[in-house]
Amino acid sequence: MKKKGGRGILAINAGSSTVKVAFFERVAPPRRSLDEVVEFAKHGDAGRRFLGWLERRVDFVDVRAVGHRVAFGMEHFAPERATPALLARLRRWLVYDPDHLPLEIELIEALGKRHPGLPQFVCYDTAFHQKMPRVAKMLPVPRDLEAQGIRRYGFHGLSYAYLMEELSRLAGASASRGRVILAHLGSGSSLAAVRGGESVDTSMGFSTASGVMMGTRTGDLDPGVLCYLLRRHRWASERLIRMIHHESGLLGVSETSADMRELLGREPRDVRAAEAVTLYCYEVRKAIGALAAAMGGLDTLVFAGGIGENSAALRFRICKGLEFLGIRLDSNLNAAHARLISRGRAAVRIIRTDEELMIARLAASVL
Repeated sequence: MKKKGGRGILAINAGSSTVKVAFFERVAPPRRSLDEVVEFAKHGDAGRRFLGWLERRVDFVDVRAVGHRVAFGMEHFAPERATPALLARLRRWLVYDPDHLPLEIELIEALGKRHPGLPQFVCYDTAFHQKMPRVAKMLPVPRDLEAQGIRRYGFHGLSYAYLMEELSRLAGASASRGRVILAHLGSGSSLAAVRGGESVDTSMGFSTASGVMMGTRTGDLDPGVLCYLLRRHRWASERLIRMIHHESGLLGVSETSADMRELLGREPRDVRAAEAVTLYCYEVRKAIGALAAAMGGLDTLVFAGGIGENSAALRFRICKGLEFLGIRLDSNLNAAHARLISRGRAAVRIIRTDEELMIARLAASVL
């Protein structure tokens, strides 16, 4: 990589056990010279191993700043410089998001120790939903729990922010100011209702395990199920967490795989795989209806994420039955993965999301 005098932005998008990394020599227009995913099975030494991996691919002389996705941001919505005070605040939030924050904090600290003069910024995934109406943020729990931060936050905000920018570029400002449902469908799945350019509601709530079913997460679950497991089987909290986050969803229902491509390949001979796919489509379709109700209608539906962008069969099955919302897919355009795949009153679009570019843009904006 040629030296650029520290003009590039490094974007780090850490999940619970994987990290997506992109290096942008410039962000407007974007010029990307690194785009990879690395997996870490455990915390503890992930920061050291990640830095070793990263420094074989990036000359840090070229890096002007680093932007990090941080999944949980409480009431914070603007990108912030990663300082000791901010890291201390993130550690206090670990109880709210034990799946993502530990690795995110570990990577920020490891980079700070190895490259102390390099500016690092955190970009909150919950920020996009900060302006949701109060009624959409509330949970029906005692008010003293709300005072402790128990409310609906919403996630996938970096993806949604990027999708809204792209929708405006592709379809014009009027489309992005209309009634839009964004469907980020992948191993983690959620949907958001956006009206007038601002989040109105979203399927995920207090945690990333809520909303529609996902690859290994339950999505919304009757709390009576958890009470039953506690009383009947005396499950400890860690056992419950493992079931909710890592053993359910497509994997739990199919008993074979969390990968939608594999499950579609097993249909129709594998009844369990077929039921997992059918349930997923049913839950996403219900979520679209509910979010349209929250906005009083629908003008544009956007599919994004690994499933939303790449599976014509899933898009068809999700949209079937939503004709009352003005959705009418064009089968040829859908099969060709065209940008606009509908012929009805409501536009249905495929937009490839780019969380890493959004992170880089946000970091550049505060430099």
